[in-house]
Amino acid sequence: MNRTNPGWLVLAGIGLLLIRPATGRAQLDYRNLDDDRPTLIEDAYPVERFAFELLASWRYARHQRSGGVHAFVPELEHGMFRNFHVGVKLPIAGGRSATGRDWGISGLRVFALYNFNTEGGWLPALALRTDAVFPVGALAGEHTRVSVKAIATRSFGRSRIHLNGAYTFGSEGIPAVADAAPKWWAGGAVDRTLFRRSTLLLAELYALRPGDTEPVELNASLGLRYQWTPVTVLDVGVARRLKHTGPDYEVTIGISRAFAIAGLLPGRR
Repeated sequence: MNRTNPGWLVLAGIGLLLIRPATGRAQLDYRNLDDDRPTLIEDAYPVERFAFELLASWRYARHQRSGGVHAFVPELEHGMFRNFHVGVKLPIAGGRSATGRDWGISGLRVFALYNFNTEGGWLPALALRTDAVFPVGALAGEHTRVSVKAIATRSFGRSRIHLNGAYTFGSEGIPAVADAAPKWWAGGAVDRTLFRRSTLLLAELYALRPGDTEPVELNASLGLRYQWTPVTVLDVGVARRLKHTGPDYEVTIGISRAFAIAGLLPGRR
């Protein structure tokens, strides 16, 4: 028997994002790349200090061996200090099984990102990110795992280049159905801003090893981010394998909304 689909909770949350009035500072955020939103690579800049950002995305990945997997990924980020943010993700996945499609929570991810160098004349913007993935939910992996990621961003007028590299520590076992932490991955992306349209176009290429015994994947992605309102950003992305392993195709659609709590804003304490 299929488990009840909890994805409607995420859809309801997206609806609240769209109708909720803006209460904080305006978000000029379409240039800020979040991980997996809409492509794997992110930039080196954190959420603005004291700000919150609520994100929700739907992703569908089709693999030859495992079939299609749906994932709803709600996420909350908070700029706790200058150049530093923390966040939490709770993926909800739907994967094929012998009895049909099973739905459930696919792990709990807690993370922090620190930007220790703002882009200057010589050095790019540099950041480090750490993720802890816990086996929470029926479709989560077997073990707690910790990932460390290095991030660099360099601007050239309206274009930017991003480099990411990550490595995961901990026992592997059975991986999570969605948003699993790979053993390692590394890649680069280029984006281009269309100022008058508040739109960002990007392309990426990355290599990824899901586990110690798995072959290395080589995948390519294209994405778009569009600032719908001053506090709301929409994104869409597609990915495809370039070797015999990896996703046949992957589609991501997401939305994010920035807000602030008045008591946490500077000058309002």
